Amino acid sequence: MKVFKGKTIIITGGSRGIGKACCLAFARQGANVVFTYNQNTHAAEEVKKEILAGKSGKCVGVQADVRDYGQCRQAVETAIAKFKKIDILINNAGIIRDKALLMMTQEDWKDVIDTNLNGVFNMTRALITTFLKQKSGCVINMSSISGLIGVARQTNYSAAKAGIIGFSKALAKEVAPYNIRVNVVCPGFISTDMVYSIPDAIQQEIVKHIPLGRLGTVEEISQMCLYLSSDKASYITGEVIKIDGGLAI
Repeated sequence: MKVFKGKTIIITGGSRGIGKACCLAFARQGANVVFTYNQNTHAAEEVKKEILAGKSGKCVGVQADVRDYGQCRQAVETAIAKFKKIDILINNAGIIRDKALLMMTQEDWKDVIDTNLNGVFNMTRALITTFLKQKSGCVINMSSISGLIGVARQTNYSAAKAGIIGFSKALAKEVAPYNIRVNVVCPGFISTDMVYSIPDAIQQEIVKHIPLGRLGTVEEISQMCLYLSSDKASYITGEVIKIDGGLAI
């Protein structure tokens, strides 16, 4: 039985990494998947091909910059026009501009806040009216352990990810009477292009501090998103869940 058959999900930043893993995982469970991507058209096409080849779910890729509210609104309208309703939103799109604060420019700060935090507002704001009208919905916001414990040379990223947690807790209280749930997933160091961009020596040092002794996988994140979006998690809202191998203990 396909758990999400007939359900429609929007995933931002769905062309690679955690976002791609979520697209594939939900499609395998029968969901109609609408994902956004910013620039990498080739990667987006590969995601669509992989989903459609599996013949489990339907898929639409929408080029949209989450920093732009109008483009987020258009992505929502595209999803509704294609699939009639939306059931789940995963705000995953994010970037890094890691530098010591002394070297960080205003653009480094603004780019990360605009994408990682304002992007969550833009997409959620564009969709929340739909959820309120149908009196149902599930929002999963992708934060990070950086938003919980702070990471040196990531003041912009840590600030944005901490902001997502506050946003999510407040929204969870606000929309709970409408049967809308809002939860946060905080990945640690996961095997993605973002982590692989870190020099090998630093990666090895990071792994030494992870109690489970390894990086996480994108599938481990997507499985949590499947659970939080399912009826099995119908009494969970406002929660912040770490998936970090014990790093933030």
